[in-house]
Amino acid sequence: MYQRSWIAALPLVLAALVPARAAVAADAIKGSLVIAGGALREDNAQVWTRIVALAGGPGARIAVFPTAAGNPDSSSRHAVTYLNRYGARAFVVPIAPRLAGTDAKRAADDPQLAASVRGAGGAFFVGGDQDRITASLVHPDGSRSAVLQALWDLYGRGGVIAGTSAGAAVMSGTMFERTRPMLRTLQDGIVDGADIGPGLGFIGKDIFVDQHFIIRGRFARMLAAMLAKGYKTGIGIDENTALEVAPDRKLSVIGYKGVLLLELDGATRDPARPFNVANARISYLDSGDRFDPATGTITPGADKEPVDTADPSYSGPLFAPDIFGNTAVVDLLDKLADSDQPRATGLAWGGPGQPHPERGFEFTFTRVPESRGFESNKSEAYSVYRIRMDVKPVRINQPVYGDE
Repeated sequence: MYQRSWIAALPLVLAALVPARAAVAADAIKGSLVIAGGALREDNAQVWTRIVALAGGPGARIAVFPTAAGNPDSSSRHAVTYLNRYGARAFVVPIAPRLAGTDAKRAADDPQLAASVRGAGGAFFVGGDQDRITASLVHPDGSRSAVLQALWDLYGRGGVIAGTSAGAAVMSGTMFERTRPMLRTLQDGIVDGADIGPGLGFIGKDIFVDQHFIIRGRFARMLAAMLAKGYKTGIGIDENTALEVAPDRKLSVIGYKGVLLLELDGATRDPARPFNVANARISYLDSGDRFDPATGTITPGADKEPVDTADPSYSGPLFAPDIFGNTAVVDLLDKLADSDQPRATGLAWGGPGQPHPERGFEFTFTRVPESRGFESNKSEAYSVYRIRMDVKPVRINQPVYGDE
């Protein structure tokens, strides 16, 4: 019996021994991505069932990678449980630096593990530290390990690659490697090789992806990274929310909340000044909305109707004293789209005891002819498309509060 099972597995083992091939052309990819922004809840049926469906439906084999996790045993166990609850037959790929008794780098070139991944219908990366994923699956010279090549083969032939948090960060060609306060990132600038580094690149070379986005106010750090690396399109995904990337590269938002879309095609900056940008575009796409990067077309969900600009819900000046606060930028955009005001302002500045608290930044959001606002006729959801965003350095007098 042992001999027969070994012979049956031989084709998969031999396939895994084939040297890593060149990158699959973007137009040859038949698979999909499901990129979750982190904190993906067990009861988020829309996201979990979509992963299973794209992997082949009920009974689909999905390879779970606990590579990024601080506690791989616990993280992989939960991911397998959730996926199986929604119909999958998930299994763990034991490649993780924190997994006791294993060598992650050696395991990443194990031909049997590569064969099991290549034969699956999908893969799922848990959250944690994204550096652990790239350090484990990519050779020091930048070439692919056997398991990473198997993932690309799975993706190329029509499987789904999904991930949450750190598993989302690795989807683009560039990812954040360390987390610093947003204000410090703008004040000090992006350091390539420290703040950012290479990701796995499944989404392609032209879209930057970030996670835990709206709830942690990370849009400014992505803006800085995009300018540093020359990206024109960036998408930040909120928690318990996912971005589905179809084989034709059209993007759909699914899950609890939404994503922020940054477009820099017409943006400019003055390299002689501290961090600044003019004429960028920022959009909030809610669950159900779609975006086609090839044409730049944004399509609201079926339940969305245009905001009635003749009867605005908000009047008077719009201002956010902490634009990096929890959901602050999305709340401000929502009000601007349904306001009698043409623009809104947000500030980012430091407090007492922080380095250079006087060095702040002013964010100006302006409605332009292409700007659009939509609201749901079924819930309190909304979408805001293509608001102009300008950022300039400002000096905040310290202390801000003093005697009258």
